[in-house]
Amino acid sequence: MKQLVVLSGKGGTGKTCITGAFAHLASQGRYAGQIILADADVDAANLELILQPDLLEEQDFKGGQVAVIDRETCTSCGDCQAVCRFDAIGYSNSQYEIDVIACDGCAACVYQCPSESIVMQEQVVGKFYVSDGRYGPLYHADLYPGKENSGKLVTLVKQRARLQALDDNRELVLVDGPPGIGCPVISATSGADLALIVAEPTAAGVHDMHRVLGTVQHFGVRALVCVNKADLYLDATEEIEAFCRNNGIQTAGRIPFDLTVTSAMVQGEPVTAFCPEAPASLAISAVWESVLAALAEGNA
Repeated sequence: MKQLVVLSGKGGTGKTCITGAFAHLASQGRYAGQIILADADVDAANLELILQPDLLEEQDFKGGQVAVIDRETCTSCGDCQAVCRFDAIGYSNSQYEIDVIACDGCAACVYQCPSESIVMQEQVVGKFYVSDGRYGPLYHADLYPGKENSGKLVTLVKQRARLQALDDNRELVLVDGPPGIGCPVISATSGADLALIVAEPTAAGVHDMHRVLGTVQHFGVRALVCVNKADLYLDATEEIEAFCRNNGIQTAGRIPFDLTVTSAMVQGEPVTAFCPEAPASLAISAVWESVLAALAEGNA
């Protein structure tokens, strides 16, 4: 079993569109019936918008703790407010209240309360889903806005996808990773056999590509780079490819800016299925072949 993770140094590079197209292309070739999909971008999951799967399972994801005041035993002494460093405890209507968004979960108020009226409670911070799609099972999740532990939720998504792949003897876990270089990216990259970095030819895109490449290389994961919307700024595209050549990083190809991609997204289709002969579809197909060759090299 192989794990392929698609990453980007910043949001908006087209990572999810390419992942959706890969899912379609995989279903047409040697990986037909052999893939498991995982959307590890739990802060802004949207792969299901392209794949339109049927929901099979939904469960709460709990993470972190917040303080809760028992108003019946609270004496309104104010000790909790005095010790809170995050200004998460306010006073109104003759009682103290905790702002669950501001609460950092440090439990200082719990230890300070003389009447033991404050306890820490685990909170539901998101949802975890299992769906059945036309190209294979999809594991995905939604982290609620402002909540923490996205790295743990990414780990859950990947673990469940990997376990089903092992149980069903499937050959490939295709992961739509999160952007950036934080804990969610590290969780998504962990255990991967190959990372495809989707870069865009802008100043921010080049800078953030360097950062995410450094991240995956730090964890010993082989990386390929493709440039999306490559024809919008050829100087930056050539800068990206020159950097890769000079540092021994394989490039997987260029994908042109193509409004067909937008039309496919509106229809809830991967662009390669929506219009196989579109310039973007042909380029993504070529990138997919480069990815397949890189995965095969790993078997040698």
